[in-house]
Amino acid sequence: MLISQEKQTPSVLYLSRRHVAEAGGESPEFFTEVIEEVLELHALGKFVQPLKPYLRVRGEDGEQGHIADRIIAMPSYVGGNLQISGLKWIGSKHDNPSVHGLERASGMIVLNDPQTNYPIAIMEAALISSMRTAAVTSVGIKYLARKDFSDVTIIGCGIIGQRQLESVAQLFPQVQRIHLYDVHSETASRLAERVNAQYSHISCRSCESAEIAVGSGDIVIPCTVTDKPYIHYSWLKKGSFVSNVSIMDLHKDVFTHADKVVVDDWEQSNREKKIINQLVLEGAFSKEKLHAELGEIVAGIRPGRELEDEIIVLNPMGMAIEDISCAYRIYEQAVAKGIGVSLSLYD
Repeated sequence: MLISQEKQTPSVLYLSRRHVAEAGGESPEFFTEVIEEVLELHALGKFVQPLKPYLRVRGEDGEQGHIADRIIAMPSYVGGNLQISGLKWIGSKHDNPSVHGLERASGMIVLNDPQTNYPIAIMEAALISSMRTAAVTSVGIKYLARKDFSDVTIIGCGIIGQRQLESVAQLFPQVQRIHLYDVHSETASRLAERVNAQYSHISCRSCESAEIAVGSGDIVIPCTVTDKPYIHYSWLKKGSFVSNVSIMDLHKDVFTHADKVVVDDWEQSNREKKIINQLVLEGAFSKEKLHAELGEIVAGIRPGRELEDEIIVLNPMGMAIEDISCAYRIYEQAVAKGIGVSLSLYD
């Protein structure tokens, strides 16, 4: 239940990234549990989630900027045991790290009490966003990967890739080898050194090419900012599971040849001229050819992996209900632990 504000001056709880972390915001187990909960609610229709608008600004030359240069508004309401409304407002510039020395993405989440629609919390969004993205992959692995998988491939070794790696390494003890590739080889090498020092049971290496890395993985997780596909179906091992986190990495033949294609939300996936949307416009893919939305598999409505040698692709566009649900569970824990700064809405 929401914290009652009856007979009180309305206030909001401000949670910085440090506050979010202190309230449990760095726990893969926590996020995976919440994501399973909200995916099932999605399958049961207990949510409201408008299509998210993308704010893009063209350059002075009139040219469209990089695919990762945008601000996205992600509003939603989640029912069930959550009963919370909110908005994630998250911006991204692909050159923030190299030009400004900043993380690529930044944002805020606002939570609203649906009984009054008053705001009750404002919190830093990037940590929650990266952790819930990793949790979606982990849920996908639980239902769609081979049970005996041992090799994980991460393409793109920035913050998102690191979160994915940490989540998989902590939640799945059968991981034996991690294969990394980044266009900046030194970035992959540094991450490999760190992983080898942190996990005694895991061997981590930096690969010479994306093809070598992809061909080595039972689990393949692209985490790049590319706007051009580069992963071909022929690169994938039989029985592999691909969590297509960064959306534009897979060539069309991966979707048309994979044994199963799963999305988080069909309406969110079939837009913005992403690869699935391109295939739909060409008549090469459709909702009827989709195996399932991930929540349907979590809820037991549709099957997950059925055969050992299936190649299965999860295309998670990212849903506002995931962010808002995770943020609300963080808010609950922050309130219980006395974490954060209370700000008067009027004074």
